[in-house]
This record gives sequence, structure tokens and C-alpha cells, in this order.
Amino acid sequence: MLNHLSSSWYELLSSEFEKAYFEDLIVNIENEYKNETCFPPQELIFKAFNKCTFQDLKVVIIGQDPYHGKGEANGLCFSVPDDVKIPPSLRNIFREISSDLNAILEPSSGNLTFWANQGVLLLNSTLTVRENQAASHQKLGWEIFTDAIIKKISDDKKNIVFLLWGNYAIKKGKKIDTEKHLVLQSGHPSPLSANQGKWFGNSHFSKTNLYLKSVNKKQIEWF
Repeated sequence: MLNHLSSSWYELLSSEFEKAYFEDLIVNIENEYKNETCFPPQELIFKAFNKCTFQDLKVVIIGQDPYHGKGEANGLCFSVPDDVKIPPSLRNIFREISSDLNAILEPSSGNLTFWANQGVLLLNSTLTVRENQAASHQKLGWEIFTDAIIKKISDDKKNIVFLLWGNYAIKKGKKIDTEKHLVLQSGHPSPLSANQGKWFGNSHFSKTNLYLKSVNKKQIEWF
């Protein structure tokens, strides 16, 4: 499975792969893919890292676990393949981008690979899931692994923007060094949270670009 992870991230995280929890995780996930229908496809499990190098990293968005419907998960949090209907949370993300950046935005695709290619790490806390069973791969070890990644980014990089949407992401980001990085928090873009006034108006996309500009980094083209 790790043969699908880019060499640069592999070297960066190599010490993590030697730990007992990760060895158990790999065995469990390989068994899951052998005996169950799981998402995303194995070659896309590490897509978030393969499309966003550690060197080019500017922004981290933390999701929870992949979409569990057939054909929906593509290895990037909140993202779906081109031919898949845009999920409600992502529609609300696009609505906020439109309002925040004063743009007429009518996306035909929910594929966020173009964000990843600009240095946005679209990181799910849990990288895999069983078909039609949300959160089915939680507690297998993925959360320990992604916590280690967040700490590595916080420790080894500077001037990264972390976008934490919803209580789960906010809790996961508690150890980020706010002296070195910009951490923006809001409610989750899911309809339940957004319709309670916890998402719309957070202006995270303009705030991210203003910060990147202030530290002489190229801004993200969000649409």
C-alpha cells in the first residue's frame, strides 16, 4: 500500500512507518480491502500527499473520513471525481467562496485536485472507509498517523494556514503552533451546521490569501 506514497513524503514519515500501531494499521487495512468494498481505491489512499508536496505546502484543510458511497472518494477531503454530483458540504464551501471573493461561481465539478496542485493539503483524519459505513475505519490507527503529520507540519514548517471546520477538526488541530502558523476556525460546512449560522461568512478563503500575500507566498486560486 505504501508503494502508492510519493518518495518525498515517505522519507519524511519513515519513522512513523516503523511503529507498531502503523504496522497493525497496514495489516488491518489490507485485510479490509481484500474482504470488503472500501474507498478510495488503494492507489488513491495517499493522493492528498502525492498532489501536494511538503516543500510546496501552504494550506492544510482537515476533514474527517472519506465519502462512503461508490465512486465518491478520490483521496482528497471534501473532494469528489469530476463525474460525481457535488456533495452538500462542498456546495456550501463553493457558496462561501463565491460570497467571500465576490465571484459568480457555478462549478460543474467537485474535484479539488486543482487546490492540491497549488499547495493545499486536503487531509482526512481517517484515510479509508467501508462502502456505505461512515467512520468504519476510525480507531484503526489512521488518526494517530494524521496527528503525527499535523505535528510534523507544525514543527518543521512555518507560515502555514490551517483551516479547521467543525469541532472534530478544531480538536484535531489543538497542538498546532499558533505562533508560527495561521489557524482559522469555524463551524462545519455541512447543511446542519451551515444553516445554524456557523459556516457562512467565515471569509476563510480571502483571509488565507491575505495571509499568504503577507508572507510572500503565492495566493490560492480557489476557483
